[in-house]
Amino acid sequence: MELIRGIHNIKPWHHGCVLTIGNFDGVHLGHQAVLGRLVEQARRLKVPACVMVFEPQPQELFTGGEAPPRLTRLREKYQQLARLGIDRLLCVRFNADFAAQSPDEFIRGLLVDRLGVRFLVVGDDFRFGRNRGGDFELLTRAGRAFDFELVSTQSWRMNSQRVSSTLIREALAADRLDDAAAMLGRPFSLCGRVEHGAKLGRTIGFPTANVALKRQVIPVSGVYVVELWLMNGHRYPGVANIGDKPTVSGTRALLEVHLFDFSGDLYGKQVEVELRHKLRNEQKFASFELLKEQIQRDAAEARQWFGLASSQPNGM
Repeated sequence: MELIRGIHNIKPWHHGCVLTIGNFDGVHLGHQAVLGRLVEQARRLKVPACVMVFEPQPQELFTGGEAPPRLTRLREKYQQLARLGIDRLLCVRFNADFAAQSPDEFIRGLLVDRLGVRFLVVGDDFRFGRNRGGDFELLTRAGRAFDFELVSTQSWRMNSQRVSSTLIREALAADRLDDAAAMLGRPFSLCGRVEHGAKLGRTIGFPTANVALKRQVIPVSGVYVVELWLMNGHRYPGVANIGDKPTVSGTRALLEVHLFDFSGDLYGKQVEVELRHKLRNEQKFASFELLKEQIQRDAAEARQWFGLASSQPNGM
């Protein structure tokens, strides 16, 4: 899948596509239903299927630090969209200048002249342009004028309840990982690159892979049973802590994963960590020794969840 970073990188050969526009945070089952339809239309019209997203997301620009936590970063969206057969991902820089353009400039300048949209899928509540002046009705008229078909996304429902990124965040906040996974169509996961840490885990026999989380806000925290996936498809069970490590005076959110019966070097590798079951909330212990005892209990419980025999931890 091709990634186009910014409108200025749209080339003449990018003209002609079917398009959908949105945040696609989580790329959940509702999104997947829309994207599946988009790919079908792309194959019918023999043009690429394109998804337009914004960085930062509009709500993040307008609300600052009050925006809800993201379910997926751009890299994670890219991976999920590629798996669904999308041909191009256009990432538009959302700033004051872009938000200030008129609805007509957005339609004519971007959708028609640059992208040559043949088929467009958006929500019927989609608003765009200066003062949110553009709406679905305006796009409908533009479609008739510029010869592109416009379709509204239909709410995807599960057990009579609409699937949404907000509902998934609520499920994660309530530790309902199974509900979140059902709406996502997969276990919730965090992705990042393994970096060097303080290596305190080694001193108590539980070395960890420290995964860099480049997020402003993380939607989960605590201790979890996890599965770590490498880009080569190899999978390793383990236990992970997500939080700021209060016992050792941590100040930034970290994902630390201890893998069972693993010996190898993960530094610098890109990994995906799936959350399978929550063991407990993060807590501060009076001493490092008490923390060690709790980690031993966490690891034993996680091993039991996987049906693994107890074992002495190996080096990372």
